[in-house]
Amino acid sequence: MTAATELILASTSRYRRELLARLVRDFRAVAPQIDETPAAGEQPAGLAERLAQAKALAVAERYASACVIGSDQVAELDGRAIGKPGSRDRAIEQLVASSGRRVVFHTAVCVASRRLDGSVQTAIAVDRTDAVFRELTNEEIARYVDRESPLDAAGSFKSEGLGIALFERIETSDPTALVGLPLIALASLLRNAGFVLP
Repeated sequence: MTAATELILASTSRYRRELLARLVRDFRAVAPQIDETPAAGEQPAGLAERLAQAKALAVAERYASACVIGSDQVAELDGRAIGKPGSRDRAIEQLVASSGRRVVFHTAVCVASRRLDGSVQTAIAVDRTDAVFRELTNEEIARYVDRESPLDAAGSFKSEGLGIALFERIETSDPTALVGLPLIALASLLRNAGFVLP
């Protein structure tokens, strides 16, 4: 059991806010303000885990009575991390590279909570989702990017929207992970931290 009296999501992502609202009603979102630069040689799964923990701890330092959720997602193609595209051209480039391929998404979630003695404890889970893309034509890719503008999404698609049409299949144990917050793992972490769910 923790000494937490408040639940905070260490994120400004509207996707994560919408997902967390499925589990709990009373929480607030706070920007974690951390450096998300990968370390030299850092593997995608390790990067997602480290950043999720860093986000949770950064906010937990500022809110002593809170239980803080941090999450991060890193897409991987051929062993290399794929970031958010940020531009139309980069989104098209990412989707061309992913066409007919398997892209692995590592989605980490960390819960940082205060023990009764005031120390911080963290618990982390990392979900792996494999997204297998169809063979996509250049016209399909351009139409998709222009219609949905997935410039803020790792891998250049939004599976909760039209992006679902890009896939041959998705292999996952938690369909919410691909959107950005693995709720099955998070529910377990929150229960362990003393929250009653459902």
